[in-house]
Amino acid sequence: MSAIKYQIDADNILTLTIDMPGQSANTMNAEFRAGLSEVVTKLKGDLDSIRGIIIASAKKTFFAGGDLNELYKVTRDDAEMFERMVTGLKADMRAIETCGKPVVAAINGSALGGGLEICLASHYRVALDDDSIQLGLPEVTLGLLPGGGGTQRLPRMIGLEAAFPFLMEGKKVNPKAALKAGIVNELADSIDEMMAKAKAYIEANPSSQQPWDKKGFKFPGGAPHHPAMAQKLAIAPAMLKQKTKGCYPAPERILSAAVEGAQVDYDNGDRIETRYFTELVIGQVAKNMTGTFWFQLNAIKAGESRPEGVEKARFSKVGILGAGMMGAGIAYSTATRGVDVVLKDVSQENADKGKAYSESLLSKKVSRGRLSEAERDKTLARIHATAKVDDLAECDLIIEAVFEDSGLKAKVTGESEPKLSENGIFASNTSTIPITQLAEASARPENFIGLHFFSPVDKMQLVEIIVGQKTSDETLARAFDYVQQIGKIPIVVNDSRGFFTSRVFGTFVNEGIAMLGEGIHPSSIENAGLLSGMPVGPLAICDEVSLTLIQHIRDQSRRDLEAAGESYSAHPAEAVVDRLVNEHDRKGKAAGAGFYDYPAAGKKALWPELETIFVNQDTAAQVKLQELKDRILFIQAIETVRCLEEGVLRTVEDANIGSIFGIGFAPWTGGAIQFINQYGVREFVSRAQELASAYGERFAPPRLLLDKAETNSIFA
Repeated sequence: MSAIKYQIDADNILTLTIDMPGQSANTMNAEFRAGLSEVVTKLKGDLDSIRGIIIASAKKTFFAGGDLNELYKVTRDDAEMFERMVTGLKADMRAIETCGKPVVAAINGSALGGGLEICLASHYRVALDDDSIQLGLPEVTLGLLPGGGGTQRLPRMIGLEAAFPFLMEGKKVNPKAALKAGIVNELADSIDEMMAKAKAYIEANPSSQQPWDKKGFKFPGGAPHHPAMAQKLAIAPAMLKQKTKGCYPAPERILSAAVEGAQVDYDNGDRIETRYFTELVIGQVAKNMTGTFWFQLNAIKAGESRPEGVEKARFSKVGILGAGMMGAGIAYSTATRGVDVVLKDVSQENADKGKAYSESLLSKKVSRGRLSEAERDKTLARIHATAKVDDLAECDLIIEAVFEDSGLKAKVTGESEPKLSENGIFASNTSTIPITQLAEASARPENFIGLHFFSPVDKMQLVEIIVGQKTSDETLARAFDYVQQIGKIPIVVNDSRGFFTSRVFGTFVNEGIAMLGEGIHPSSIENAGLLSGMPVGPLAICDEVSLTLIQHIRDQSRRDLEAAGESYSAHPAEAVVDRLVNEHDRKGKAAGAGFYDYPAAGKKALWPELETIFVNQDTAAQVKLQELKDRILFIQAIETVRCLEEGVLRTVEDANIGSIFGIGFAPWTGGAIQFINQYGVREFVSRAQELASAYGERFAPPRLLLDKAETNSIFA
């Protein structure tokens, strides 16, 4: 069975229906390429008799894009063969585009990546008017570029400047927005109407060609040499570098392909694109990002970490204890997914403030036209703000999100847990305190679990599910289902102090603070964090968390360890934090003063006195940027391996996804464990040992890492 059905109707209109056999979605793989070549050969013989061509899909989606399984396997040795293959595919697309007959794309579902590129190669595009349909070129999010002509056709269609958000940011839009942007030409309310409009275009345009194939074509908005465009393009690389910090080659190659291609004819532009595409496909960053953001993330979403044999749960009523930023965020994220929420705090006033957070977020959506007032009011009606514990009656799940104090958490557990529905589950949003310890306050520890959300909850996608010693598989499975029900990404970890994300996050901030204590300039520390790929510098993130909270968590950990008869090992960062808080009353952003100053008007800036108090000019002058970047990335990767070694982490997938989505570990690496794989395990161990000699045992490679180095095997 061919991947493309070839049907000429009574009106002599050829419909090419893409229908990949044995696949739920159409992808640009070897079978598609073979089918397209067959179509082109057949089309040449029928060209005189047909009046036009409609490209359609038999799947629910129009076309899902390139086959990532194929792309992921392409190595540097395959580069020449791969480039020939891409050139052949694009030549077939170009043959249809330049056949002289009108070509219409009938877009019945989402068209992403290569799917949208097929549509762009058509002369006219009619899409179903369905807001669930997505159109876009998201390749950049996987470290790639649109390699099927996207960097050449889209700028010629809507202009370079208008095309850049789609090309370099992976922007996706619904059909209405695509119509407004000039990516599609018409909308239709049904399949029949869509096909009728496609045929109407063919009737009205017996011969058709792309604007860029016509003599005298001018770029919308101006070609690169146009004075206004030249002025914008002169600063574009610097602006791009400011965003990528030099860690992501794909946006830079996209800019190059689009601008260089715009200065030559279409076919030569296509060749430029193919060469940049090949370079990215065989590059390590694309391997890292595709491996993690596609294969590993999909494995997690498919339930790899969910216990088998437990019926899927749906939650209808969730209780949340604590209406602060975290509790209010969880309430919002739950209610927007159609679940009733009881938001409880110690006073009605506090509970109402927590609900007001949701009202603010929803009203912002209304003002931007993304939500109707009726939908906002319906969502808000799902949130019941209260100070009464009895209102928690018959909740399927209660999540406590109170202050990080084990005594307080035990108190609220004891008073609210009895209100749960039969076999309901209780979860703690603790970020550091062991779940097994907190479950001692529960009458049903088998139904007690950790659900660690990240702030701000409405934006952060990850939830770390922590399994205590007595947590049952059924409770884990149901907690997993809740996280997916509210549209978050679940990773599953076993119990320990700080679990996985907080432990690794702690190494990041502590290393930055320790550098300051060593006399390194704070600007160098912050820049090293950003240039290594972290979203925020370690000192800035400390201020966000608050230095007093860092002290509190440390002191709580010390007390708990001493109570258990274990020793507590101080980190060199602690003295810096204590000095800043206790001697200089600088407690963080919320207090208006931390490592940074926060003026009422103007941008935050590093506190100038840090240089006087901490910086050693000789040390600051001699430090190498790469050394600082290595310390920031290596310390987190080493702690992640320790979590694997201790059984806190269950899978490499959870390690990579958790490190990026929970901590912000440099996404270009593909995650903390993939960073080691791509660095080379033996080379990583050697470098870690150098860092251990210079900065202490915290950099010493764990046994698991040494074992991997001995056998020269990667983490998988």
